[in-house]
Amino acid sequence: MKARLPKGYSNSGNNTNIQQLARQAQKMQEEMDNASKELDEKEYSAAAGGGVVKATIKGSLEIQSIEIDKEVVDPENVEDLSELIIAAVNEAIRKARDEKSETMDKISGGLNVPGLF
Repeated sequence: MKARLPKGYSNSGNNTNIQQLARQAQKMQEEMDNASKELDEKEYSAAAGGGVVKATIKGSLEIQSIEIDKEVVDPENVEDLSELIIAAVNEAIRKARDEKSETMDKISGGLNVPGLF
């Protein structure tokens, strides 16, 4: 069984086609690296409990800040506060991951090559 090449590629000039594909892959990798660096520095915020707890993280998933309204601080009910913090941080992480995934899909055209990103 013979492998079929993508449209626009033929066996003649095979080295040229391979070099062209390699250049395209290298360009895509550079674009993805640049986008990844930009997204790692971007900040994502999320709130929980109607805004009484707010978490801000960087795209690199490092927590930058956690803001807590005084009204929600109850020494008798630390569990609820913990749950609100976890919910806010997890939502901020989800936002960061979703944007990174969408950005990388746009650059790669949905192509998922192991080791490329």
